[in-house]
Amino acid sequence: MFLNKLSLVNYKNFESSTFEFDTKINCFVGANGIGKTNALDAIYHLAFGKSYFNPIATQNIKHGEEFFVVDGHFEKKERDEKIIVSLKKGQKKVIKRNGKAYEKFSEHIGFVPLVIISPADRDLISEGSDVRRKFIDSVISQSDKTYLTDLINYNKVLSQRNALLKYFAANNTFNSDTLEVYNEQLKTFGQPIFEKREAFLETFIPIFKDRYATISNSSEDVNLTYKSDLFDNDLATLLDESLNKDRAIQYTSVGIHKDDLLFKIDDFQIKKFGSQGQQKSFLIALKLAQFDFIKQQSGVPPILLLDDIFDKLDENRVAQIISMVDNDNFGQIFISDTHAERTENVVKQIHQSYKIFKL
Repeated sequence: MFLNKLSLVNYKNFESSTFEFDTKINCFVGANGIGKTNALDAIYHLAFGKSYFNPIATQNIKHGEEFFVVDGHFEKKERDEKIIVSLKKGQKKVIKRNGKAYEKFSEHIGFVPLVIISPADRDLISEGSDVRRKFIDSVISQSDKTYLTDLINYNKVLSQRNALLKYFAANNTFNSDTLEVYNEQLKTFGQPIFEKREAFLETFIPIFKDRYATISNSSEDVNLTYKSDLFDNDLATLLDESLNKDRAIQYTSVGIHKDDLLFKIDDFQIKKFGSQGQQKSFLIALKLAQFDFIKQQSGVPPILLLDDIFDKLDENRVAQIISMVDNDNFGQIFISDTHAERTENVVKQIHQSYKIFKL
């Protein structure tokens, strides 16, 4: 999978820009605030139909403008593919592939396999369980359409059940039959999600451990532990047992929407006991394992975005990571950095073609 050309109109701080890329390594360099990360985010937008950094779609429109367009020309399995994402204020976002608009954005997920490594990934360690669930979901969804559909349906039913619980409380009423309909639907969609998350982690954890060992050059034991209510009982039973609590707090307190992924190093939670270097290595290993898994599932090397890769890593460690991608297992790579000379020194050490874009 290669991105050959990227055109931006009114996307964040770009007014109108076009880039033509090398099939291996591409580097955006320049001062902070100049748009390096925004260029990478535009590529991410083409893959997922949304920004990695800002979930509010209209805030990705350049200040003072009414719309944005991100236009990408790809090559996938020797076929030319054109993806356009556009948004006009007051209207719905549109994603087109080869001129035809998607009816559902979910249909596009996985078509452009992509992995991003960014300083923003710290949220996986520092923030709540929802961030880690989204990580699991984003990896599985790129290769499993049924999983994504079940997840969308589960969240829709969950929202409806929560609204019903609030209605019961506000009107001092209760109807067990209506609630049971939602319980049954949550079980229908939730059970296969749980099973696929469990199966995914059985495959993913050994890949992650191998990546961490390579990156850290250490004998530390790292692990990922899947935490879910459904290990204790089936969802129907859990919902019955939590009924009184749910009515009191007016939302659904059990289910796969409460799952978490615990990050551990030497059997301690890395959030509390890991150094900054260990946390950074942990996150990079996590994302490279994501790359390996997606490639294994799709048969296509994902595009790899390395945003501000020198953040908290010295030049030697970065060179080591870049050298890991100096083989045929990896495809196209995009790097952002504040220092052009530093970036070029690193990419020159490996035996691949490259382009440097000074913004």
